[in-house]
Amino acid sequence: MIRTNLATRPFYNERAVHFWLLVAAALVVVATIFNVTRVLRYSRSDTELASQARRDEERANELRQQAARLRGTLDMKQIDLASDDARQANLLIDRRTFSWTELFNRFEMTLPDDVRITAVRPKIDARLGIVIGIVVVARGVEDVSKFIENLEGTRAFTRVGAVEEHFDDAGFLVSTLNANYVPERLAAEQASDTGAARR
Repeated sequence: MIRTNLATRPFYNERAVHFWLLVAAALVVVATIFNVTRVLRYSRSDTELASQARRDEERANELRQQAARLRGTLDMKQIDLASDDARQANLLIDRRTFSWTELFNRFEMTLPDDVRITAVRPKIDARLGIVIGIVVVARGVEDVSKFIENLEGTRAFTRVGAVEEHFDDAGFLVSTLNANYVPERLAAEQASDTGAARR
């Protein structure tokens, strides 16, 4: 068997080279297809995002115009009053200054023997703070006057006065009183604030 290559042009095995070139070409084609699909997808996504942004901007403009129209129909004085009331209420809630126990203890100390309390209604006034409505039943005007004096003597109640008075069927005087009320803790806080301001 002759092992020598007698050809004038030697034969080389080119199949391996062709195979690897084909693999490389296939990889290039796959990468190109992948890149094209990515570009198309991102382009479509970009278009959708631009459309969404345009719609959102239009919606925001509509809402701004609607808010401007609503602001035009609102009564600003009413809003200011409501916001003052809310601020006062929040202040009381946050500080926990209103104590029913403290209020009733003050009533117990100041109530004359011939006077009965039948109703107590606290409310928040934006200008006056805590206003207490008190309905009392007494034998006469002197007893109610004594109760008013006792309340004012505690200094926790100011501007105490009767807003309505009438006699019931049994002959007792029914008086509705209003009073500004400053709870002890709130009075202490106000005093410390005043002291700090003076310094």
